Amino acid sequence: MLNGQSRIRLLDILRGFAILGTLGTNIWLFAYLGDLSYVLTYDHSRWWASSDDFIRLLVLFLVNGKFLGLLTTMFGVGLELKYRQALRHGSPWPGMYIWISLILLLEGLLHFTLVMEYDILMSYAFTAIIVSFIVKRGDQAIKRALKWVGGFHLLLVSLILLVSVLIYLSGGTLALGSMGHTIALYQHGSWLEQLLYRINHFWILRSEAIFVLPMNVFLFLSGVLFMRAGAFSPDQHGKRIRRKLLAVGMYVGIPLNLLIFVPGGIFDLSVRYLFAPILSLGYMALIAFIFEKSKHLWIWGRLEDIGRMALSCYVLQNILASIIFYGWGFGLGGSVNSLTVVTIWLLISVLLASFATVWHHFFSLGPMETARKYLAGLPRRSIKHVSKDLS
Repeated sequence: MLNGQSRIRLLDILRGFAILGTLGTNIWLFAYLGDLSYVLTYDHSRWWASSDDFIRLLVLFLVNGKFLGLLTTMFGVGLELKYRQALRHGSPWPGMYIWISLILLLEGLLHFTLVMEYDILMSYAFTAIIVSFIVKRGDQAIKRALKWVGGFHLLLVSLILLVSVLIYLSGGTLALGSMGHTIALYQHGSWLEQLLYRINHFWILRSEAIFVLPMNVFLFLSGVLFMRAGAFSPDQHGKRIRRKLLAVGMYVGIPLNLLIFVPGGIFDLSVRYLFAPILSLGYMALIAFIFEKSKHLWIWGRLEDIGRMALSCYVLQNILASIIFYGWGFGLGGSVNSLTVVTIWLLISVLLASFATVWHHFFSLGPMETARKYLAGLPRRSIKHVSKDLS
């Protein structure tokens, strides 16, 4: 919020854009039944020999990690707005924000268990709790945390890259191993069998959520500082910041992310966990620039509607993809080409936009946002009830 009373349209638009973009990565996991080799290039490095592989890799170049980076940054922006709200109301910080983060953790656990194993909400919940305490200590603490956490993440990803290069130069190959069991499970297994698989392999399937915690903390804090610096303000100061972000994203982010086309999968993890967030800054600034030039375009309202109920749309898009591709649903997984996968992604996006628009004609909050609001108010209602009884 700029003045504590109205929402910033650009923030909702960016959230909506990020939500649809995350599906652009996840759709390949659904379409190929959990086979990770289709979001990496270890086993599909000769992309120039197949139009199908080229389309898939081109889309992944545009989306893989970029929209996750954007969404994570926007979560940091949201944290800063909550912090400002607490200061305005004289409420203790982090205070109730911890309870809200625990609700997010529960939502993520349910999403992980019932829908898909690559949930991001649980990791965001832990990140939010960590960052809330850093933010409380002021700007200097934020900047110190950025250096330490960013440096640690950079070192970790650089070591992974070094090992990958050494393996490649020694004549070895990078491979994920057989994904046959996972493919069979999602192609022929029931929903209950898939649920039990996620529960029984909880820590293995949550390894990425743990690995990205330092990156998430860095991006959350970046979102906080962007908000404090006025990066989303419509004035000239905000525009100057966004021009710089656009330049960094385009001139640094694009060349680094093009490394995904290098055969052998050497740069796959570096692109997703290190270079993609740089390009996401360019996406953020580019969307802001286009929005400033044409605020009345139809698409902005649709993205804004999605952004206002981002949690509901994030979960719904994954439920729809599960129904379309998994064996207990329509069973299209493993039997469609890349062009069809992209088409389904776009169709789900249109369906989400339509759903969000219709929903907002009748309700101010999305279904999951409504449930979260109710749960978030439980402590206050309990305190009032106890106080009333004592009086």
